[in-house]
Amino acid sequence: MKKGMVLPLILIVVIAAAAGLWFIIAFRGATAHDGPPHESKTMYNCAMHPQYISDKPGNCPICGMKLTRMDKGSASHPSERSGEKKIAYYRDPMHPWITSDKPGKSPDCGMDMVPVYAGEDNASGIHIDPTTVQNMGVKTEVVQKRDMRTEIRANGKVKVDESKLTIVNARVMGYAEKLNVSITGQKVAMGQPLLEIYSPDLVSTQEEYLQALRYAKSMGGSEGTGSIDLVESSRRRLLNWGVSQGEIKTLEKLGHARNTLAIVSPASGFVLEKTVVQGQNIMPGMELYKIADLSKVWVVAGIYQRDLAIAKIGGEADVELSYLPGKPFKGKVTFVSPVLDEQTKTAEVRIEVPNTKSFDFKPEMFATVTIHSESHMNVVAVPEQAIIHSGRRTIAIVALGGGYFGPREVRLGAAADDYVEILAGLHEGENLVISSQFLIDSESNLKAAILQMRAPLEDSVTSMGQGMAPAVHDTMPMPAKE
Repeated sequence: MKKGMVLPLILIVVIAAAAGLWFIIAFRGATAHDGPPHESKTMYNCAMHPQYISDKPGNCPICGMKLTRMDKGSASHPSERSGEKKIAYYRDPMHPWITSDKPGKSPDCGMDMVPVYAGEDNASGIHIDPTTVQNMGVKTEVVQKRDMRTEIRANGKVKVDESKLTIVNARVMGYAEKLNVSITGQKVAMGQPLLEIYSPDLVSTQEEYLQALRYAKSMGGSEGTGSIDLVESSRRRLLNWGVSQGEIKTLEKLGHARNTLAIVSPASGFVLEKTVVQGQNIMPGMELYKIADLSKVWVVAGIYQRDLAIAKIGGEADVELSYLPGKPFKGKVTFVSPVLDEQTKTAEVRIEVPNTKSFDFKPEMFATVTIHSESHMNVVAVPEQAIIHSGRRTIAIVALGGGYFGPREVRLGAAADDYVEILAGLHEGENLVISSQFLIDSESNLKAAILQMRAPLEDSVTSMGQGMAPAVHDTMPMPAKE
């Protein structure tokens, strides 16, 4: 090689080495100045609202609670800290409503549970930090099928069975000669004499009957003479005045008229009312006694419109008296009023109850009535406290697993024993939130509001450039300070 070419080559090598050294020094300086892409910085968040994250200590602007220190790197999203997807929970591929926190076999069909990853479309529901869930005191219960029997309770009153009520009145004018039953409340039997009355009209009719009977015998019972018609006419008059067939036969044997007529009880029961006293003048149609058979009684209760579907004719009912606690009596619904009471807006329901031998059911007593409906066998039912009534919709909160919760709109059926039947919206085997569901529902609404507030902010930041992007992930916009 020529001596004149060596010098330029050496000069080129020196310049290249100097340029490389300068580049390395400049790169190291820039790297040291900028710091690592994920700088380890202390962050703070709210235990009740973990979506609010701040780089300074203080109080939560949502609830006012003191912010707690977070672990290093916890402020960033899992997908930013590592390239791996985070499993939210596990789901039954055949029955997607069955979820679990851990992998395993489905309790329904025995298939392997498949993972559901956070951030994907199939990861439904909202995610709440486990610490927040613990602070809320969230409790869950597995949705199960059970047998339900709906019932309604109402206050009732014991009444006399109107079909077993009898009124004794006078059919002929006379005077109360003797009272055989003179006390209200006395028990009487059918055919028992109640009183004896003296009636001049009755005495003369008896004499006419006896004379007609003698004349008919003297004529040999010939129909042409009209003797038989006369006998029958007198007999019918006695029967119409309340003289029984037995008393007429007794009259025929005696052969003379009796001064008094015994009025007997037409039914067995108790004397509820007595309106006659001894020696009183009696007029035809006058009410003398009111007798009630109390072997069966009515218990009348008023039920509201919403319970009319339960109270059906032929349905079973339990009746309990206050002075016999813990001793229910069986009865049946025999009548449901076709109209509601204008004042109370209740429908009258009559329950027929057999009385006891000691007649424990007394008219005008108060009683507690429990009317049972038809049994609902093997239906999905959940505690009533787990249901959120929001006006038009009825919501239940389901725990999906992994801190994820999903609201469900449900359709309710019959209710009994603090449980309510689910007609649609929930399935057997799901984990239902039975306490603090109102807090989860409010948390869900809050996150939805934050997302709506964040959307226009992120759009404006994107349009302004990457340099204006917020430094903290998943934080709530703070009001500007004056």
